Amino acid sequence: MFQFSQRHNEEFQTQGYTVFRGIVPTSLIEDLRRQCDVGAQVRRANNGANSQRFVPRAIEGIDLQPFRDFLDLPAIREAVAQVLPGKVVSSTVEGMFSVLIEPTENPCCTQWHRDWRDNVKGLDLARWKADYKDMDLFNQVNCALYEDSCTWVVPGSHLREDTDAEIARFPSRPIPGAQLDGLSDSARERACLEYCQSLPGAQRLLLDAGDYCLYRNSLWHLGNYIPYRKRATLHEGVFTARFKQWVEDNVAEVGRRIAEGADWENPNQLRLAA
Repeated sequence: MFQFSQRHNEEFQTQGYTVFRGIVPTSLIEDLRRQCDVGAQVRRANNGANSQRFVPRAIEGIDLQPFRDFLDLPAIREAVAQVLPGKVVSSTVEGMFSVLIEPTENPCCTQWHRDWRDNVKGLDLARWKADYKDMDLFNQVNCALYEDSCTWVVPGSHLREDTDAEIARFPSRPIPGAQLDGLSDSARERACLEYCQSLPGAQRLLLDAGDYCLYRNSLWHLGNYIPYRKRATLHEGVFTARFKQWVEDNVAEVGRRIAEGADWENPNQLRLAA
């Protein structure tokens, strides 16, 4: 049975993530797995075998009650409240809640990134730099319904700007992904793994079924996906009122900047020019 300890606070502060091991009851995992099978099947039928995510509220025929039960779990609410300084706004299935699933044909991985800074074209990076250490902002969760080793992180990177080695690895923006064109599936799998390992300090994050990982999306992270490993991982932002406002303000600002011709900003341009 899950028990909260001071270790969770220490991990979150220093590493940028902490895992509430086994916090989801087995009976609820079973209910969620059944509905995730429905959602994954519909998503792949509509969007292709290599789909990596579905939104439960958008799936016809899915029972949303297990997802609501998950979002209302008192143990999770209490644990998150003990880690984050600000009051968390209750999540709903009707919001940004989604499920991450495995592609069924080809191995693939996302780019290494720090959320907003590296995956939102047109963002004013001065705003991100001013706020990325704020513990009320930039929090999200992965909760695994099956053993999940897809997520890679660089622990502690949420506390600092990029190191010289990180800048040397990714000097330009947008950050390039793994080079996969023309490769066999086995070669794609190896190329993705080597890409994950190429950032100094990278570590694989292992979750078992029922584990809830609360993490700072301002740290370096990515997802690496293999078709032969089943995945159903619940994913959502963890919002305080301030974070919701930050997102709304910056989405509007990004739209305005792009309309005026803004492109990707490089957070390390000055250091590269020195």
